[in-house]
Amino acid sequence: MAGFAVVIFMFLGSAQRFSTRPEPCTYDPARMCRPALANAAFSMIAFLLGALTSVMSGYLGMRVATFANARTALEARRGVGRAFVVAFRSGAAMGFLLASSALFVLYVAINLFGVYYGDDWGGLYESITGYGLGGSSMALFGRVGGGIYTKAADVGADLVGKVERNIPEDDPRNPAVRTGNY
Repeated sequence: MAGFAVVIFMFLGSAQRFSTRPEPCTYDPARMCRPALANAAFSMIAFLLGALTSVMSGYLGMRVATFANARTALEARRGVGRAFVVAFRSGAAMGFLLASSALFVLYVAINLFGVYYGDDWGGLYESITGYGLGGSSMALFGRVGGGIYTKAADVGADLVGKVERNIPEDDPRNPAVRTGNY
């Protein structure tokens, strides 16, 4: 995460040779905008905020989902309707929690960055785009990592069936073999 933030800083800062002087705005040459080094620094901070928000959302989402699954399973003993209500409410609460936390962090970041940028809206929104990049990068790596661990578990379970029980490969007697009937 920090390595990507440094790469973003280096790319954006080197666009104007790490300039610390205000420059004419690209959208209005009559106005002076903030220096490239400041945009690079604020973009890096926004990237880190987005990445941390994404990681926090993933952690909280997994915690809520774990508790919700246990409660749903307990309610399923009493009926499908009660289990559905618990699952639906917990999913809604989790969705609102994650979306509202991301919007809150974005709102705070825009207001704090706005103190520095003032009326330079172009520079502000150019630097705040790092927030979305950080959030989506961490979500992408989380998804890829989860897929790798799932595949490793599948391969391990398949090997246990083949090696320990002498079950041929792709035999339906091996519980780790996916048959496509689900």
